[in-house]
Amino acid sequence: MTSTTRRLDITELETRVKAMYEQVALEPHQEFHFETGRALAERLGYPAVDLDAVPASAIESFAGVGHFLDLAAIRPGETVLDLGSGSGTDSFLAALATGPTGRVIGVDMTAAQRDKASRLAAEAGLANAEFRDGHIENPPVADESVDCVISNGVINLSPDKPAVFAAAARALRPGGRLAIADIVTAVPLPEGVTCDASLWAACIGGAAQRDDYLAAIRTAGFEIDTVRENDYRFLSDQAAGASAKFGVTSISLVARRAQDA
Repeated sequence: MTSTTRRLDITELETRVKAMYEQVALEPHQEFHFETGRALAERLGYPAVDLDAVPASAIESFAGVGHFLDLAAIRPGETVLDLGSGSGTDSFLAALATGPTGRVIGVDMTAAQRDKASRLAAEAGLANAEFRDGHIENPPVADESVDCVISNGVINLSPDKPAVFAAAARALRPGGRLAIADIVTAVPLPEGVTCDASLWAACIGGAAQRDDYLAAIRTAGFEIDTVRENDYRFLSDQAAGASAKFGVTSISLVARRAQDA
């Protein structure tokens, strides 16, 4: 008897992710596996006064899984890298926090998201926010050039999470912060889920087991300061069923790059 090991089709995954998040950018009010929009952001903990300060069209396409900007504690003059910046909600909030003497670099592989974020930044006069084409495993920024790396619900979509954390560590100056929200699981996911590109694109199939996820962050040279749970839920029966079965949850965390990393 022989057995066949299934593999995730990386090309199919990228195609599905781009297609889904293009729709999130262009048609944010349609139904997805997950929630979008301002009501989601407020339930996750984004202060209404902060959301009032950024373009409403960006918030319509918000598809994050947690709030973490309070943990990031972004200061005026800092440089921030947003991995998987989408339509720009977190990038714009970070740009307001850094002020005109700082800058925010959003990186996203979906053209519709970048185009929307760039347009909204120009319309809002947020000249210190820019959006670049790239993958989060290898963001187009110089080594040790940023003070804080942020990401919201995107790292779970990567088939190489250790590479993402290593890239974040390289981009950060010694002592810099990694502040993120993401999807993790209580138990490792079975092959039938991890090899399903549609479930990956829905933020389920790529979720790492929580302890393994945190271990990958530490291996990249980070010291984790805070981890907290988020009030996040999936909408479709398929995603909700997988979530309940495997203990899929959302966490926010902040970690610091070791001074000697």
